[in-house]
Amino acid sequence: MEGTVTAIAGSVVDVAFSGEDLPGLGEAIEAGLEGGSRLVLEVQQHLSSSLVRTVAMQSTSGLARGSPVRATGGQITVPVGEAVLGRIIDVIGEPVDRLGPFPPDTPRRPIHRAAPPLARQGRASEVFWTGIKVVDLLAPLAQGGKAAMFGGAGVGKTVLIMELIRTTVERYAGISVFAGVGERSREGHELLLELRQSGVLARTSLVFGQMNEPPGARWRVGMAALAVAEYFRDERGENVLLLMDNVFRFVQAGAEVSGLLGRMPSRVGYQPTLATEIAELQERIASVGQSSVTAIQAVYVPADDFTDPAVAETFPHLDSTIVLSREQAAAGLYPAIDPLASGSVLLDTAVVGAEHYAVAQAVRQAIARYRDLEEVIALLGIEELSRADRQLVGRARRLIRFLSQPFMVTEAFTGKPGRSVDIADTLAGCRAILDGEGDAWAEQSFYMAGTLDEVGERDKQGSAP
Repeated sequence: MEGTVTAIAGSVVDVAFSGEDLPGLGEAIEAGLEGGSRLVLEVQQHLSSSLVRTVAMQSTSGLARGSPVRATGGQITVPVGEAVLGRIIDVIGEPVDRLGPFPPDTPRRPIHRAAPPLARQGRASEVFWTGIKVVDLLAPLAQGGKAAMFGGAGVGKTVLIMELIRTTVERYAGISVFAGVGERSREGHELLLELRQSGVLARTSLVFGQMNEPPGARWRVGMAALAVAEYFRDERGENVLLLMDNVFRFVQAGAEVSGLLGRMPSRVGYQPTLATEIAELQERIASVGQSSVTAIQAVYVPADDFTDPAVAETFPHLDSTIVLSREQAAAGLYPAIDPLASGSVLLDTAVVGAEHYAVAQAVRQAIARYRDLEEVIALLGIEELSRADRQLVGRARRLIRFLSQPFMVTEAFTGKPGRSVDIADTLAGCRAILDGEGDAWAEQSFYMAGTLDEVGERDKQGSAP
């Protein structure tokens, strides 16, 4: 089906078709540009019986009114399978790593797909251990579930994502798919270098829609990464780790596209289809049979406002919520995860066991009581507290420092070797601190340590981390 470009407004292109049929919503249209490159458009609206409005996935520079276009008869497709492992592709499946084109027989899949029916979905009840103490203790991740890290700018979301890639690929023999939604080029280079150095690039596929690309590319790159992940889950029976950085950029791109299409904005200027777009992305992440897609996502919180619609609409879809705190980051307590605001549906005696649940609740109660007393301490001094409260404050401060942890991906910057801690060691350490076994040890000995044994060795030697 041939058509002609009639209008171009930034990333929005109107195309006229002379036949009786029009390409359907979500279908791809291709236009040729100078130099042999192709411009891919996706149909978003039917304006009349002969006119469609599309959104471009690449820059429209070089496209002119009157340019011929061709309807492909299907959706945008991306290459999948073994060929994409160790490679970087864009939203339309073109390689951007200068390693040459994909073989002609590489299978391709459309980026849009319905979520698996509930009857086929498995229940996410198996814990996905990460080796990160505060995550495994207070907000355990679900294998085949969805977890998100919420935080403002500069609190460590991307570093935490990179650490999770490294630790989980080493612990679980599966495939990783990274979706860079609105990523900066610098962050992409750092991630690629880290994956190469850690030796996990060969089992990882990267799909990027960079910050300098049109909103259509940033809007659909998450869907493209999901298509790659779903192929490994459904066709190969692999467990897939899907990492997405950043979901807010996906929402932001959708708002840009919505404005370009002339839709009336909703709350705080977001698109009226915000809830639907987030649901279309999140509900495709599921376990099917014996294979699963486990998603760990970073979500930027604008102005640290957790009531922002983009943030609030993401919460209901999640199994685990990891909230990063600016106060923790300012105090140098990394990972800067708020132990009181973070949580998980898996933190239940039926899933993690009675001991884990009891220790997690005791840790939370101790830290919550310490937070309540902080204002009193600041005004009157710790001497005004009762003996029991002074003891509790000391243990809570040691717990907070014990839950900090050096990362393997930051070794080059901090000079501290990274630590991956088994959940049994985390539980034993927290229980011992709550029981007062570390009361005589200096608080600084607990900071950026691995197990409690390491804390004891430090205190004996009198060495700070």
